[in-house]
Amino acid sequence: MPLSSTTLMLRHNCHQLAIALDQLGNVLVSCAFGEKAWPDETLSAHAWRWHLDGVRDWPYRLIDALLFWQQEHCRSAYESEVGGLQLPEQER
Repeated sequence: MPLSSTTLMLRHNCHQLAIALDQLGNVLVSCAFGEKAWPDETLSAHAWRWHLDGVRDWPYRLIDALLFWQQEHCRSAYESEVGGLQLPEQER
């Protein structure tokens, strides 16, 4: 049975809420480490940026381990951010 448009919209909006909470978590973690935060960056993308910058590796390793079913989650999140894939199609 196909999902209704209301169900699809609700699923989309719940996913957007999860991303917003992830971005809020990133700002809070950045404050805890005394770093400048970027409002559109997720914890996963930030963790991969730390890895690339040689700052610390444990955050991306922890996140990737927690999300073990998604191969290279943090790297993918970072590449998505850099490529602007989180934007609506008309803004890419």
